[in-house]
Amino acid sequence: MSYQPENPLIVQGDHTILAEVASPLYTQARDALARFAELVKAPEHVHTYRLTPLSIWNACAAGVAALEIAETLIQFSKYPVPEHVLIEIRDYASRYGRLKLFRDSRGLVLEANDEFLAEQISRNKHVAPWLGVRFSPLEFAIAPAARGEIKQALIKAGFPAEDLAGYSQGETLAFSLRQTARSGQPFSLRPYQCEAADAFHASGTARGGSGVITLPCGAGKTIVAMVCMARLQTSTLILTTSVTAVRQWKAELLDKTSLLEDQIAEYSGDLKQVRPVTIATYQIMTWRPNKDSDYPHLTLFDSREWGLIVYDEVHLLPAPVFRVTASLQARRRLGLTATLVREDGREDDVFALIGPKKADVPWKVLESQNWIATALCTEIRLPMPEDLRMTYAVAEKREQFRIASENPGKLAVVRRLLELHSGEPALVIGMYLDQLREIAAPLGLPVLTGATPQRKRDQLFADFKAGRIRVLAVSKVANFAVDLPEASVAIQISGTFGSRQEEAQRLGRILRPKRNGNQAHFYSVVTADTVEQEFALQRQLFLCEQGYSYSIADVDERGVPAA
Repeated sequence: MSYQPENPLIVQGDHTILAEVASPLYTQARDALARFAELVKAPEHVHTYRLTPLSIWNACAAGVAALEIAETLIQFSKYPVPEHVLIEIRDYASRYGRLKLFRDSRGLVLEANDEFLAEQISRNKHVAPWLGVRFSPLEFAIAPAARGEIKQALIKAGFPAEDLAGYSQGETLAFSLRQTARSGQPFSLRPYQCEAADAFHASGTARGGSGVITLPCGAGKTIVAMVCMARLQTSTLILTTSVTAVRQWKAELLDKTSLLEDQIAEYSGDLKQVRPVTIATYQIMTWRPNKDSDYPHLTLFDSREWGLIVYDEVHLLPAPVFRVTASLQARRRLGLTATLVREDGREDDVFALIGPKKADVPWKVLESQNWIATALCTEIRLPMPEDLRMTYAVAEKREQFRIASENPGKLAVVRRLLELHSGEPALVIGMYLDQLREIAAPLGLPVLTGATPQRKRDQLFADFKAGRIRVLAVSKVANFAVDLPEASVAIQISGTFGSRQEEAQRLGRILRPKRNGNQAHFYSVVTADTVEQEFALQRQLFLCEQGYSYSIADVDERGVPAA
């Protein structure tokens, strides 16, 4: 094949892929890469991706074959793809499914597809402790309680097991989806929501029943979970991020399904009910009296014969819940997230314990189909005030980040942006509470933080949704699982260092379709030539991978962005 100079990709021998943004084929190549490669950095002109075993295994689990990965790289590459990279893609892909877990009259069995692999894993010091009796040259007994641990050990050994051992049915729960919601609005499923639920359910076979659905905020991940619940007709435990999210889940279930009020329970700091559908917070699940105590509320996992466990915002799954999930592999597990990026690097544990990625629709695809709002992303850079330059220069890096983040000049920028978007529902989002209050006070904005009582929090959200409040200042508490469908402007004044997941979640606050127009604006206000600017580049990686680009705006001499 002849390689074309206008092609955007350069595939390198170290498994990195350079993508030239100016190429006319860049958008096509980017959308194809997103299925099997991870974005590493995204400066203005050339983006860098990396092939990893996990990225390829997730692609395989979602139905992307090794041949398709290789053909994509060859199709869009400027130069011949290194032969060893193509060989290693085939090798990584071939490892998925070479080991299978299944159940027969002997119990739980791990089977290798050849004797060499069986011998290799039997001698692996991390895998061997979980192997029981060797039934044959290819087969090992596995204790049912070790189903999760053996999968974790195998993925770390480089050979992820395909789990075909099936699931317990759980308690029967008969209900249906409504065609007209209780609110009176017509309710129908979008094609991609049905496809995602189909991929998870897999017609009820052992090939389905565990995995992760990745969709942008506002695309209806909750709806996908409801479809899965309706297909399975079984009692369900839903884990989510906050009491606000618990109540939003309950409201959605009551609005769009035939479930009744007395069939749905809240399990949180306020209420501890258990019913056929129970919605709990990660916070209550990981609460304990002191650091040496057990986690008393983890018993909720065994309080009923759950047929399905839903992990909302699965990229935030806390370590104690990971541990208990390892022992729950006989229950169906559905993860929901906008991004599989975890700041602790435990994506492989999500793969092993919750399941591989089952569906992933690019954000820009849904935007082009008008399922989510069109978003313009702008990074506004302002200078460090003269009186803080020396303080910044002599500070440690972490303190430098805070000094830059709390730049007092950001007040003028926020004021100007709110003037530009006067009348539009807007969120001012920050990490540092003092900064948030100092900006909110002169602008007369209500402030919502983690310390805001739940009753007050619910009232502020309700007032914002109803239009009685047009601008709301919010801390990290609003990053996750908060439904604010009318918000169309987000102004980020500080964030958690280089957190890509947080950037995605914050953009997601404004992506829900709008009744009046479908345009959203996301602003990130940073201090120029500081560590905050460096971290901003890291934060933007996931959104760049999804097709969003950030325009850069500098402030004028008054410290405000030009109109």
